[in-house]
Amino acid sequence: MSDITEFYSLAHICISLIGGILLLAIWYNIRKRFKQFLEEDDSQKRIDKGLLYLSLALFIWVFSGTWIYLGNLLSFDTTIIFDVGYSFFSVLNTLALLLALFYFDFAPRFLYKNRKNTIVLTILIIAVSTVTFFLIQGYKDNPVVNGIRISGIPDLILSCFLMYLLIVSFYKTFMNRDLKLVAIISVLAFLLMLVSQMPDVFVVMDDILYGHLIKIIAKTTFISIFLVLATSWVIQLALTPKPSEMTIKFMDWSLVKMTIPSKEIYDKTIDFGSKTTQYKNLLKFAVKRKYEIGDGQYLLVNSGGEIKSQTYLSRIIENINSILQLESISQLERKDLFTFMGQGKYRLRVIPENISIDETLLEEFNKTC
Repeated sequence: MSDITEFYSLAHICISLIGGILLLAIWYNIRKRFKQFLEEDDSQKRIDKGLLYLSLALFIWVFSGTWIYLGNLLSFDTTIIFDVGYSFFSVLNTLALLLALFYFDFAPRFLYKNRKNTIVLTILIIAVSTVTFFLIQGYKDNPVVNGIRISGIPDLILSCFLMYLLIVSFYKTFMNRDLKLVAIISVLAFLLMLVSQMPDVFVVMDDILYGHLIKIIAKTTFISIFLVLATSWVIQLALTPKPSEMTIKFMDWSLVKMTIPSKEIYDKTIDFGSKTTQYKNLLKFAVKRKYEIGDGQYLLVNSGGEIKSQTYLSRIIENINSILQLESISQLERKDLFTFMGQGKYRLRVIPENISIDETLLEEFNKTC
C-alpha cells in the first residue's frame, strides 16, 4: 500500500467518524428539544429520522474505510472475503442514504409516496451489488477490457441514480430555506462525488494522487453539507410557531382573524377577497381539525385527493403573507400552518381548541360540501 493510499484511507476514516458523531449529536439534541414539534399527533407519530440515517451512512463509511485499509494493510484485498465485505458495506451505505431521503419533504415524490417503492429500490440496490460481486469474481484475472473496469459499471449506474436523488432533494430543501449558495454548493459536491467514482470504471482517469484528492474534497464537502442541513433544520424548528400559541377565527366568507405571536401576528384580519379557492381550502382544514378525530383530521393532497395539488397549500401561505405585508423574517412558511404526515396527508397545525368558526358560516359550508 502506497503512502498516498494509506493517507487517504486514514483521512477518510477520521473525517467520516467526526462527521458522523457531530451529525448524531445534533440529531439527538433536536429530537430531545423539539420532540413536541416532531411528534404532534397521537394517531400517527412521525419523528423525522432523516439526520439519523445520514449519520448512519457516515458511520458505514468509517467501517468500509477501515475494511479497505485493513485489506490493503494485511494483504487480503484480493480475496473473496474482502469482496463480500466491500459489497456488504456498499449496500448498507446506499440503503442508509435512501432511507434518509424518505424523510425529506422535497425528495422526489416516488420515494415517500408509497413504501412499496422503497422496497423495490432496496431490492434493486441489493441486485446491483450482487451483480457487481459476481462481475468482480468473473473478471478477476482480466478486470479491464478496452480501458473499462467491467465490475465497476453497475455500481456507477446506481451512483448516478442516487446522486440524482440527492441533488434534487438537497437543492430543493436548501432553496426552500433561502440558502441559495448552499444549494448550489450541494449540487457541485454531489457531482464531484460522482466524478470521484469515474476512475473506478475508466482506467485512463485513474491517477492515484489526484484521484484520492478529489475523493477527500468531495467527501469533506459532502459531510459539511450534511452539517449545514442539520443546522438549518435547528433554526427552522426554533422559528416554527407552537400549535398551542396559534389561533384562527373564521368570521365570514373570505374573512379570517389570525394570531401567531412568534411571527408578530396579533389579531390580524385577513380578507381573501376573490381568492375563494384558497379560503375554502383553509376552511376545509379547519373543519377537519376541529370536528374530526384521528385520521379524519387529515386532508389528502394529491391528484386523487380533496385538494388536487400542494400548490394550493403554498398559495394559501403566499396570500396570507401578501395580504398582511409581513417582513421577511415574519413571513409564514407552509410548515408553520400545515403538518405533513406522509403519503400525501396534511393537517392544520392549530389545535382544535384555538379554532373558531362562525355557526352560520359552518352551516353554509356543510351545505356546499
